[in-house]
Amino acid sequence: MRFALLACLAFCLAPAAHAQSAAPAPAEVIRDVDTVVVSGVLPGPGMWKVSRGDHVLWILGTLSPVPKGMTWLSRDVEAVIAQSQEIIEPPSLNVSSDLGMFRSMLLIPSALKARKNPDDKTLREVVPADLYARWLPLKARYIGSDRGVEKWRPVFAAQELYEAAIRRSGLSLSGIVWPVVKENAKKHEVKLTPSRLEIKIQDPKAAIKEFNQSALADTDCFAKTLARIEGDLETMRARANAWAVGDIEALRALPQGDQYEVCVRAVTASAVAQRLGFGDMRARVTEHWLGKADAALASNRVTFATLPIAELLREDGYLAKLKARGYTVEEP
Repeated sequence: MRFALLACLAFCLAPAAHAQSAAPAPAEVIRDVDTVVVSGVLPGPGMWKVSRGDHVLWILGTLSPVPKGMTWLSRDVEAVIAQSQEIIEPPSLNVSSDLGMFRSMLLIPSALKARKNPDDKTLREVVPADLYARWLPLKARYIGSDRGVEKWRPVFAAQELYEAAIRRSGLSLSGIVWPVVKENAKKHEVKLTPSRLEIKIQDPKAAIKEFNQSALADTDCFAKTLARIEGDLETMRARANAWAVGDIEALRALPQGDQYEVCVRAVTASAVAQRLGFGDMRARVTEHWLGKADAALASNRVTFATLPIAELLREDGYLAKLKARGYTVEEP
């Protein structure tokens, strides 16, 4: 999905585990990951229970990336879906124009033909020399000799590198939860309720021109993504393992190391994004989903939903906001 931070605008999109470990590797700038990624049939985490009276919303926390060889043992979720009257889809953003729909803030500049740096500048010309020196060996290792990426804006080059590194690390960015949810919703005839905030760009031609001429403040995004690839791949594996075996405490203890928020901010903080009204998008997407949850809890005995587990573990995340609305929240 060309690193689509789908729907979550700054979370997802994320986040001593029950991971199996080998001996530590010697420290070096680029480290091979030592944590063995679990595989096979695994349960994933339990569900959070949000309730008021006898009306219950069950929330499953999802994670990306997950172990590539994992088969999710989904019987508990399937049982909840069978009892549910409604399934709330993950929060998302659809930005529309005459050019079509963009399903991610980070896809907007790309879709508007603004993925490349203004004035045909290269990465070497737009990022500090020390960052570019760190980029070169990582690019050689995970992307190879592709020269096209050298003309991309730092935010997009960084995400391309990140995806390539994940693919080489025994992990997968492909979701394993939602296909099962959709299949069981169809099987049990449970209503799927979208939670998409719809935004329309009124003058896409002007937006294209402005994006093409604008620089993004994305050096911090580039730097944090490099740092995550250099030093956090093993932690990502540990998080993936903890999610696979349902170890919530390990997930809570492991650092999140998530660069997405910084990268999304590089887009939303730009002058053109601010002018188009994207500056407060995270709060608006969150509030939109909470409205769907309010309606479901008011009308259904049982509802099911998924949210990024990193967001569920945040002190100011969705669960905190649901508690503030007067709901009872119980951990798995």
